[in-house]
Amino acid sequence: MNMNWLTNKLKFTLDPNVFRFRKKQATVLGIDITTTVVKLLELSKRGNNYKVESYMVTPLPRDAVVDRHLANVAVISEAIKKAVERSGTRLKQAAVAVGGSSVITKLITLPADLTDDEMVEQIIIEAEQYIPYGIDEVNFDFEIECLNEMDSSRVNVLLAASRKENVDDRVLALSLAGLKAKIVDIEAFAIENAFTLLANQLPYSTENKTIVVIEIGASLTTLHVLYNGRAIYTREQNFGGKQLTEDIQRTYGLTYEEAGISKKVGGLPDNYETYVLEPFKRSMVQQIQRGIQFFVASTASRPIDSVIIAGGCASILGVDQLVSQALGVPTYIANPFVDMELSSRVNPNNLGKDAPAMLVACGLALRSFDE
Repeated sequence: MNMNWLTNKLKFTLDPNVFRFRKKQATVLGIDITTTVVKLLELSKRGNNYKVESYMVTPLPRDAVVDRHLANVAVISEAIKKAVERSGTRLKQAAVAVGGSSVITKLITLPADLTDDEMVEQIIIEAEQYIPYGIDEVNFDFEIECLNEMDSSRVNVLLAASRKENVDDRVLALSLAGLKAKIVDIEAFAIENAFTLLANQLPYSTENKTIVVIEIGASLTTLHVLYNGRAIYTREQNFGGKQLTEDIQRTYGLTYEEAGISKKVGGLPDNYETYVLEPFKRSMVQQIQRGIQFFVASTASRPIDSVIIAGGCASILGVDQLVSQALGVPTYIANPFVDMELSSRVNPNNLGKDAPAMLVACGLALRSFDE
């Protein structure tokens, strides 16, 4: 799915086909539901400084989430409930996200002089042209962005839609865990939101710069391209840390669960790095190169200025150096918490290890401070 000049303020309304111009949000938990874990994050803010109030990562059993579909809502809700209890948070409102091919986005233009009601009516008409489902089968929302550069009598409007079950299942999972879904966001926008923290760590301004954020999860590698800090392109590839777990499983005759634990805590034979880890790292670099080649070929874009690696696989030692050597651009490991204070409830060592994989949760938690 390619996305062009998207806003990071849009989020789905939870009442079907109802649109609202939203005021500042109450503080929310960022809840990121992936194929292998539930990630929880609570942030507070004083002035320009953020603080991690609580955080937790809780594992999910295999096949609880399949191809971004919540296949077992009850099990997922239990994992969310455990994360809430173990984190110590008292918040009851949360933000979750849908992503990838489960989301349809389209930038359209409409007359600038429409009233709010007329805008809604026109949006519904436009949505029926671009959404390949019945309008009653989707949750959708829109955001008025700016005047159209080619015609000042029209405005650019971003339309986003997702099948109702994608939204409703996440709302239900939160509800069963004792939380209220305040926001259903889009993963690419959450990454863009979290990028504001990463941008401050770069040794140069991101103005007129093209930055690639590579999120390598358990099953998917997602390439997010940002220009001027805004998401302009997203692409998913079927590659992730699950492949390394399966390689360990086959090589050493372990169960999948045993292989996953050994990957995290160590204790594998001395030949692990040479026979298993190094080939996986090379495959990871190839996947990153391939994703960037697709982007350049499809957009004739200017050269990439730098790469930021996120996701669980970003914690593999030396992967940033390999990517930098292969691409010839500066490469960094994502850590949105570098300049944040931590509450006494947060284990700094655990958060440090999980930091590269917390970008979506962080972007969602930052919705608490939207103006």
